[in-house]
Amino acid sequence: MSQLVDGLQPVLEGLGQAFGGKIKLLGTPRTREVYLQTEDRYMNSISRHLYQLRDVRLTNVFALDGREREGVFYIQYVFALDRAGGFLLIRTPIPPEQPEFTSLTPLIPAVNWQEREIHDWFGLSPVGHPNPRRVAIHDDWPEGIYPLRKDFDLSTALPAFHGPRHVFRPVEGEGVFQVPVGPIHAGIIEPGHFRFSVAGEPILYLQIRLFYTHKATEKLFEQKSVDQGVFLSESISGDSSFSHCTAFCQALENTVQVEVPRRARLIRTLLLELERIYNHIADVGAIATDVGFGVANAHAMRLKESVVRLNGQLTGNRLLRGMSVPGGSRRDLNAQQLRALESLLDFVEKEFDDLSDLILSSASTLDRLENTGILPPMTALDLGVVGVAGRASGRDIDVRRDYPYAAYDEIAPRVVVYSQGDVFHRMKVRMDEVKDSIRIAREAAARLKDGSVRVSLPELPVGGCGLGWVEGWRGEILHWIEIGEGGTISRCRIKDPSLNNWPALPEAVQGNIIPDFPVINKSFNLSYSGTDR
Repeated sequence: MSQLVDGLQPVLEGLGQAFGGKIKLLGTPRTREVYLQTEDRYMNSISRHLYQLRDVRLTNVFALDGREREGVFYIQYVFALDRAGGFLLIRTPIPPEQPEFTSLTPLIPAVNWQEREIHDWFGLSPVGHPNPRRVAIHDDWPEGIYPLRKDFDLSTALPAFHGPRHVFRPVEGEGVFQVPVGPIHAGIIEPGHFRFSVAGEPILYLQIRLFYTHKATEKLFEQKSVDQGVFLSESISGDSSFSHCTAFCQALENTVQVEVPRRARLIRTLLLELERIYNHIADVGAIATDVGFGVANAHAMRLKESVVRLNGQLTGNRLLRGMSVPGGSRRDLNAQQLRALESLLDFVEKEFDDLSDLILSSASTLDRLENTGILPPMTALDLGVVGVAGRASGRDIDVRRDYPYAAYDEIAPRVVVYSQGDVFHRMKVRMDEVKDSIRIAREAAARLKDGSVRVSLPELPVGGCGLGWVEGWRGEILHWIEIGEGGTISRCRIKDPSLNNWPALPEAVQGNIIPDFPVINKSFNLSYSGTDR
């Protein structure tokens, strides 16, 4: 048992007083993680109790196939206690002969898609879910075959599909018609289907269908070695390769309670901020493009290119792949590389200030961005929106500050929060964060002292598990792993911030016009691949 962070103990005591023997403490293996078990019938009441506390979020819900060892499935609930700085992981056993669990979606809409994933992948039905249709698998997947059950073989040949296709919800009324867009788009983005219902110009309703790029990533982790898992984690979402890999590595490190050397933690911090910088700059430019300001985008692409070239100079890969490993960093940074970093940061800081001034001084650009695509703070709260989109809609959440990892306990971020929730303020969050990321990267480089950059991990215990978290440039990334025989991965649950944020897009576009959809969509800039996995 580990000494918990101060804020978790009162929460545990409150649960004990409210529910007594209905909750069993499984362990406190790390300072920020508490593992509990209860019965499914109590989860609604427990969730209500926790949500009465300040700054509590049900951030992840997923299933485990424990039939081989314990004879049951499990639903695992991950509550983030932002004020307390820790996580409650509550599991409920689900008997195979009654494969269903109580849906929390009516209480907590943020878990809508996650509960439906559980049904699609494990065959466990969320009882009381308001819309239990398939979300993660499409029409051609046979009924009764559940790919994340342990007894499903990925090499299984599936029968040819014959049957009805997905039916979108009808939207009726005088003058209402539908405009289907995708799943294949005119640009180079990944596939996704958007079906607009409009009456004249305004959008009445938007239906989104994703998972065209589903790659069975969580299944592919099963029985993989640690090294194979590191490689796979970098492929979840290409523009967040370093963030996802670091979350995976931190989950492993937390599982065996290994402390990464300080120099490696500073290098991770530096590279995480470089990933944030180049993606935010690209997004600012793309938002400008979608309102016809191509000159601004040309400047942004020039700056982005300078940063990814530096990435290659520092790590050997423009997208920072191959750098983060369990126990630290694969490579060190030398004095010449650090001088190149400092020079590049000086250049980007000045040039990005000029780019920001160029955009913010354009009245026609601001006219298109302000009061467009508004996501109200209460809607963002209900849907569990995280990251840039959340902070632009009043959500004061950043796991770098709330659950410090890497070197963020030494170099805290300055979290920027706005309440307007429109396209302009989603862009403004990015602008502010680029400037702060430059500061953090500078400080991390300045604090580097001689020392090792990697430690070896001890033997991974069978049944050991751990949670890893990173504030990626889009928002909160979570990886939860469980260790199987021979030190292989038995289960890896991946949650990209886009899984939280896609359901918010239909809310933000209502009442806007279709020509404004590209810039609204870009202001969220969600990952298809990260969602679909």
